Order: sequence, then C-alpha cells, then structure tokens
Amino acid sequence: MEFTRRDTLAMGLGAAVLSMVPFRASAAVDAAVEAFTGGADMAATGIELTAPEIAENGNTVPIAVNAPGATAIMVLAAGNPTPGVVTFKFGPLAGSQSASTRIRLAGTQDVVAIAKMADGSFARAASTVKVTIGGCGG
Repeated sequence: MEFTRRDTLAMGLGAAVLSMVPFRASAAVDAAVEAFTGGADMAATGIELTAPEIAENGNTVPIAVNAPGATAIMVLAAGNPTPGVVTFKFGPLAGSQSASTRIRLAGTQDVVAIAKMADGSFARAASTVKVTIGGCGG
C-alpha cells in the first residue's frame, strides 16, 4: 500500500487532533475539582466509590458513593464530553451520607468522587471503568 503526501498529512493531522482530546477533558475535570474544593488538598481516605471494573454497556453503569460525615459528594466522569455527573448534598438530618445511581459513560475512563466533609476538608476516590459499548455516542 502506498501513501501519498496528502494521505500522510491527513493521518498526521488526525493523530494530532486525537492527542489533544485527553488534555481538554483533563482541563475540564481540573476546573470542576478546583471550583468544588477551592484548591484545597484532598485526602485519599474518607470516601468509598464502588463502580464495576468492566461495564458491558456505557448507558447504565451503576455506581455508589459512601462518605460518613460528608456534606456533599461530587461525581465526575473524566472521559465524558461533560465530565460533571452529579453532586449529592446532605443536610444535618441525613441518616447516612451515601448514594447510588446509574451513570452514562462515553468509553473506558476514570470515575472520580470528591467528598466535602463537615469540617471543611476534602477526600477523593477514583475507579477506572472499562466500557465495551460507549453510552455517549461512542
């Protein structure tokens, strides 16, 4: 198979565009985390994120978060076109600071949960979910 100069340039341009996509998604996730935490440090303990290791269909991926003592929990899907998935808020009369839902994932990616604790500190947990059929047009 022979490639013309035009084919080579087209493939190079396509590769360049694809290499920039993760940086844009990462920037959106970083901006959402910055807005939620105000730039505060996050602990690796204090929140539990339960997500499947492999999801056969990205349209309905079950997740659960549990963070005793949290006032809010934000869930992000790093590879989705819009990374913000949901923010759960808990009042003082909440029986437990846990929630579960089903989310839509565009493809294999990290799901991140950040909890704001009652004392003003933050905790972070992440899980990689391998998706075989994308749910956001993938």
